[in-house]
Amino acid sequence: MNGISRRAFIAASAAAFGSAALLPRWALAQETGESAFLQSEVDAGNLPPVADRLPTNPLVITPLERPGTQGGDWRHALVGGGSLSMLVRYQGYEPLVRFDPEWSGVIPNVAESYEVNADATEYTIKLREGHKWSDGQPYTTADIQFWYDAYFNDEETNLGSQPFLEVDGAKAELEVIDETTFKLKFAGPNGFVMQQLAWAQQDQLTRAPKHYLEKFHIRYNPDADALAKEQGVESWIALFQREIGFQDDNTFFQNANRPTLNAWVFTSGAPGQNTEQAIATRNPYYFKVDTQGTQLPYFDRVVYQMVADPEVLLLKTLQGEIDMMDQYIATPANRPTLYDGMQTGDYQFYTLRETAANVMAFQLNLNHVDETKRALFNTIEFRQALSLAVDRQALSIDAVFIGQGSPAQPSIIESDPLYNERLAKQFTEYDPTTANTMLDAIAPDRDGEGYRLDSQGRRISIIFEIDQTRTTFLDMFELAIPMFQAVGIDVQMRTMDRSLWEERVRRGREYDATAHQFGANSGIAAMLDARFFVPTNSNCFYAPGWSLYYTQPDNPAAIEPPDDVKAQQELYRDLTGTADPAQQSTIMAQILENAADLFFTFGVSLPADGYGIVKNQMVNVMDTMPNSFGWPTPGPARPEQFFKS
Repeated sequence: MNGISRRAFIAASAAAFGSAALLPRWALAQETGESAFLQSEVDAGNLPPVADRLPTNPLVITPLERPGTQGGDWRHALVGGGSLSMLVRYQGYEPLVRFDPEWSGVIPNVAESYEVNADATEYTIKLREGHKWSDGQPYTTADIQFWYDAYFNDEETNLGSQPFLEVDGAKAELEVIDETTFKLKFAGPNGFVMQQLAWAQQDQLTRAPKHYLEKFHIRYNPDADALAKEQGVESWIALFQREIGFQDDNTFFQNANRPTLNAWVFTSGAPGQNTEQAIATRNPYYFKVDTQGTQLPYFDRVVYQMVADPEVLLLKTLQGEIDMMDQYIATPANRPTLYDGMQTGDYQFYTLRETAANVMAFQLNLNHVDETKRALFNTIEFRQALSLAVDRQALSIDAVFIGQGSPAQPSIIESDPLYNERLAKQFTEYDPTTANTMLDAIAPDRDGEGYRLDSQGRRISIIFEIDQTRTTFLDMFELAIPMFQAVGIDVQMRTMDRSLWEERVRRGREYDATAHQFGANSGIAAMLDARFFVPTNSNCFYAPGWSLYYTQPDNPAAIEPPDDVKAQQELYRDLTGTADPAQQSTIMAQILENAADLFFTFGVSLPADGYGIVKNQMVNVMDTMPNSFGWPTPGPARPEQFFKS
């Protein structure tokens, strides 16, 4: 992602995509036809005409190739019970501001415009007059105020703050100016607020409908506790947290009752609830139109098949049952099979410009509940030795990624000004002799099978808990395990469903280790997602307690880090506290240099570009797009303007 200029950052533009312009209400009334899918509801008086459902100034989208027609299904799939976080990629990316399709900047979306003062202490955001939730109720600053009072500033209901909305521990102050305008005010400079709001799953301000949620909160409904007990929940607090769903993607997307601003709304078979199929239908009140005045989205429905594993997904793709997908299927191993099946499956490939910091990062739990394991894992020479034990060329580049990539730690790509060669290349050579020598100094004693013993005389066993849908991880671990065992470390792999992995790893502390891929490899994206360089959020699986200390130091589960880690966290606060791009780059460079010293995790290689499959009839799909969760592929590419010819 390229740096966003200060001028562009401060600019408040209502033109969202290229030649997009605002259509006045009178023009919409004349030019916007009614969706055939909704016509019967309008005729029956259950829905107002489309011109009355749109905001006064809807967001006008210029289609990538050409305007389309409303109708049809986007056929998709979800893999396993825990993949609902993927829904933000397809139908859940509607923040106040969003990343543009090229990931070169931030543009208005739900918000009509925004302004930032010179020192980035005040953000003025204007909503769209007449914008409505999917049930037809107004979306106004009353919803923003509710989010602020009932969740963000409520110690009983808030399960986790959003650090980017704080400065030096002081939360943002909200000032509501009128029905469509509000300000976020900070105690000091806060340079990344709009970029953070654009990051996937971080904009709570578009996800808290007051008229729906207030009945679950005791301050708005004195009978909320009784309501909770009626629904089998222990208290109104637990019920409110469930209904708002901010801490669990599965809970959030399974709640089909909550009104939304998204293009499609689940109406049949909420995803993940033991159904074979989940269907989301067009939101009658969606706030976007194309350049001809046609209300978006083009597709009437998104139909998700719930499949058990990636192998089933591969078969369905080859049979032509999937219209567009890359997650869980577009692996290097599958590429020859998918290439051979292009004609019968009636699809082609698109390119994913890889933005991940590594193809896979090994992450030991540095906050392990077991004192002996914790001490061992926190010995930096132990982690360095394990890194030297990995033959990256054989493990990944030759066997899994078919000759693509080069050995590297989680780091920044070489073409980026922030590239740090020491961070990228240290301990990437395959050197089991040196690894053994280093381990002999740490754990010299071995058992009868040659495995090393810890300070308690126990075999050093490390169980890596892996999401089973990450098939490339499984392939790499099958090859890596003998490499670790060869230097006397009993490494094992435990695979599990995504939902169980989320429970064990994201919300637990008793696991030994895990592996993951994301994190960003360049520019502002790396500054926003610096998970491998500094523990600041729940994605830092190597240090859940230290991460919690950064966001909620008073939380009983938070663990105070050692001084060098605390210093790294303070540097990150300095980074997010400045609005000066030059200063941001300087601080980030120091963070990366320190990360090389701290060596939290070790990886395999920087990833090569990936791919996805798309049906030949699909129109307005980018040929090349970033591959990231922060830029939730393909969300910023505007799925609302996809259609089939």
